[in-house]
Amino acid sequence: MTEKPDRKSIPRLSGNDYDPGIIRERQDFVARETGVTLDHVTRFSYEPEILKGNIEHALGVAQVPIGLAGPLVIDGEHAKGEFYVPMATTEGTLVASYNRGMRLLAECGGIRTTVLERYMQRAPVFHFDNALDARSFGAWLEANLDRVRAAAEATTSVGKLSHIEQYGVGPLRYLRFNYTTGDAAGQNMCGKATFAACEWIMEAYDGKVQRYTLSGAIDTDKKHSQLNTLHSRGARVVAEAVIPNEVLQRVMRVDTERVYRQRHISTTGSYLAGSSNNGPHAANGLTALFIATGQDVANIAESHAGITYVDLLDNGDLYWSITLPSLIVATYGGGTGLATQKECLDMLGCYGKGKVEKFAEICAATVLAGDLSLSAAVLAGDWVSSHDKYGRNRP
Repeated sequence: MTEKPDRKSIPRLSGNDYDPGIIRERQDFVARETGVTLDHVTRFSYEPEILKGNIEHALGVAQVPIGLAGPLVIDGEHAKGEFYVPMATTEGTLVASYNRGMRLLAECGGIRTTVLERYMQRAPVFHFDNALDARSFGAWLEANLDRVRAAAEATTSVGKLSHIEQYGVGPLRYLRFNYTTGDAAGQNMCGKATFAACEWIMEAYDGKVQRYTLSGAIDTDKKHSQLNTLHSRGARVVAEAVIPNEVLQRVMRVDTERVYRQRHISTTGSYLAGSSNNGPHAANGLTALFIATGQDVANIAESHAGITYVDLLDNGDLYWSITLPSLIVATYGGGTGLATQKECLDMLGCYGKGKVEKFAEICAATVLAGDLSLSAAVLAGDWVSSHDKYGRNRP
């Protein structure tokens, strides 16, 4: 029998694992075990104690370059005025491209933004002996929604249960609890509230239920799904603009008719490929914003989904909109209060309570600027040349 090798545990300090001393021990541990002496990773500009609740086994920091794009001119319900957008990325040309799109849209009078709705979900599934019992449970749930709501909301001062979707499959009843979550993204908040609601249901329901599973996977946490596109997860937000033909030709060197036709080609290609977004590259701008502002970057899996709609107007101008149906962002809690992340949110006037819809509108407007810029660059022949000029750091 082969003996298992001794496992060398990462150093930890019970009670305060964010003390500078234990962090230095982990850095020394890396040097001993890998032969690499860390330098840049170890250079904190803030006290590591603030990391509690954000990371375990803290070792150092990852320094991602931050560029600045703008002004981004927005006429929204929550975001109004000019904004300078911090974008954290290592991809050359990205900030320049978004900046060019923002310039174009500023000359067009800016971007109109609208938050249509905003919910976060947890989706338990209840197990029964047969489909009839599952259907009966669904009817009981509708009749007792207020009592379920009370049980869920007893766990949080912020979260509010809006509605519960139901989906029947054989002897299973899939539920999708939809909450408003204030300025937090709210995944953990919704999980705790839904657990309390399910426990109450198991005690209160007098029918034949076997058990429940807290997540039946139709909340599609950190995964794209068509259900999110239809029913929203996070903010459902729209950014739209009208681009005069003269401005587009002067700034981007393409006309509105060419862009309009190319959009149909790209949408057809996106349909052929089964893409979750028929626009050019929403994930680029959103990821750069997410890293800069302390969002949960894994939520890009849902947040990048989008529906681009364009129309060539009778006067030759181009209407362009992007709808992001599952934009998951926060301006409070999570990583938003860390040092550099808070500074970037402060630059946008978006840190703290009452700011999440404003930030969602800025995100959507940023996506629109980047999509227009890339589309025009492809048509004008600038796509490859710009990457050669700005995106290469090697001889």
